[in-house]
Amino acid sequence: MARRAAGTASATDADQAPAALPLAARLDQLGTESAFEVLARARELERQGRDVIHLEIGEPDFDTPAHIRAAATAALGEGWTHYGPAAGQPELREAIAADVARRRGVPVAPSQVIVTPGAKPVMFFTMLALVEPGDEVVYPDPGFPIYESMIRFAGGRPVPLVLREERAFAFDPDEFLALLSPRTRLIVLNTPHNPTGGSLDRAALGVVAAAAREREIAVLADEIYSRILYAGEHVSIYSLPGLAERTILLDGFSKTYAMTGWRLGYGVFPPALVPHVERLMVNSVSCTASFVQRAGLAALQGPQDAVAAMVAEFRRRRDLFVAGLNAIPGIRCLEPPGAFYAFPNVSALGLSSDALADRLLREYGLATLAGTAFGRAGEGYLRLSYANSLPNLEAALARLAAAAATLRA
Repeated sequence: MARRAAGTASATDADQAPAALPLAARLDQLGTESAFEVLARARELERQGRDVIHLEIGEPDFDTPAHIRAAATAALGEGWTHYGPAAGQPELREAIAADVARRRGVPVAPSQVIVTPGAKPVMFFTMLALVEPGDEVVYPDPGFPIYESMIRFAGGRPVPLVLREERAFAFDPDEFLALLSPRTRLIVLNTPHNPTGGSLDRAALGVVAAAAREREIAVLADEIYSRILYAGEHVSIYSLPGLAERTILLDGFSKTYAMTGWRLGYGVFPPALVPHVERLMVNSVSCTASFVQRAGLAALQGPQDAVAAMVAEFRRRRDLFVAGLNAIPGIRCLEPPGAFYAFPNVSALGLSSDALADRLLREYGLATLAGTAFGRAGEGYLRLSYANSLPNLEAALARLAAAAATLRA
């Protein structure tokens, strides 16, 4: 593949401008996360004096619990400001292993845990460690956009598994099995799911587990929203027979403990993969910030009442918001069982998802994400985060209703 220039210079400034740097062609394979682009546009409108309601960014609007913040402050005073082990501090790895074992019902050794600056490195390291050029990776569509981006960057071939509204945004087992081939190297699962809020039940996970065992395929289980579930209990594929040895479990602190800016995640890896991922840590970020890890230890070992209160408030907001969406002519929305996103069907409003999201921001001060930010199967939908106050959500519904009335007029 030919290299491309990092920039170009006009004829008038050619004498003054430095030569363009040749960029590696693989950079063309990297995608982006549209939420941050829309957030930047929304912030610019706010700087111009516009009132914008933010439904685009995927983070809890709660403060990190006080005892976690206090632990970080204490850690700074105690000198936790130096390099630590690449795989994470032993005490935190032990606490994570115990927490995972308790919640998933399977034994986990601390040596299987690698602590990372946020959860995205677990995705990236898994792709780099397992996917060769031309290997196929099955991933959800709509789904978190970084899956496809990292698959492509690693040289793999993305194979989208379509999630449909009529199945409550679960997958069709026959369609899933038809996507598998001798080149399938990895299956990506996300439950509860971003962007739809859907959740996979034991039967669906059993289909994936049986195929993974029979065909010796690895599974990346993204369970970052596992504690934000409104009914029943979270079922992890990691807990199914024979899957722990071929599953990479991704989780973290961002969503559960409102710690998005702290950048603290972790992966639980099959033992044979651990030394390779540890070397990827050494070669990329060296280690995760030491004082942040002490905060993570306090999060796991301290009181969990703030988590329960946050989930209860999210449920209250979900109930109000989804009912309000379904009361707007031209919009319908399933009630999501997890995460903090609504994924309404807006196809009856007559605009593409991109065009509608753009119009809502420009004309109505509503920052939303087009469903297509999460894959082709997201056309006809918007992703709306209800991690916002009830008054703001009520105001957002009023603005959305006004927009829908105008479009249907």
